[in-house]
Amino acid sequence: TDGQTERVNQILEQYLWMYVSYHQYYWNTWLPLAKFSYNNSDHSSTKKSPFFTVYGRDPHFDSVHITQDTPSGNLSTKIQSVQQDVKRELEAALNRFKRYSGKSREIPPVFNPGDMVWLSSKNMESTRLTKKLSERWLGPFPILKKVSTHACR
Repeated sequence: TDGQTERVNQILEQYLWMYVSYHQYYWNTWLPLAKFSYNNSDHSSTKKSPFFTVYGRDPHFDSVHITQDTPSGNLSTKIQSVQQDVKRELEAALNRFKRYSGKSREIPPVFNPGDMVWLSSKNMESTRLTKKLSERWLGPFPILKKVSTHACR
């Protein structure tokens, strides 16, 4: 999945964690409320809720409300205005992201055939009983061939 989906899943998981009992029964009954909560919360990148972005208005929370007729031309103009605001906020968020992401980025090391390197065992299976007591680094191993700018054999 992509990062945006992962973030939504993280938020929904956090919501369910706060409201589901210790034994985690009936967690699925909370999903509609979690979805409603997520869709009506302002997002940091757009400064608007997804519901407001789509419909150009906030949802009605009361069970009895008076509907007022809105001329479709006004509604269309309102939605276009909201979408322009959201586009502007997303562009600003993208610029903020670009500005901050480059600050902590390191230049990757350059490896050549014959160089000796250590291999992280973080994502490797071990024959040991517990990973906590296993070696964190394996090697050193020689670089045999440079496959691309980011990969070696």
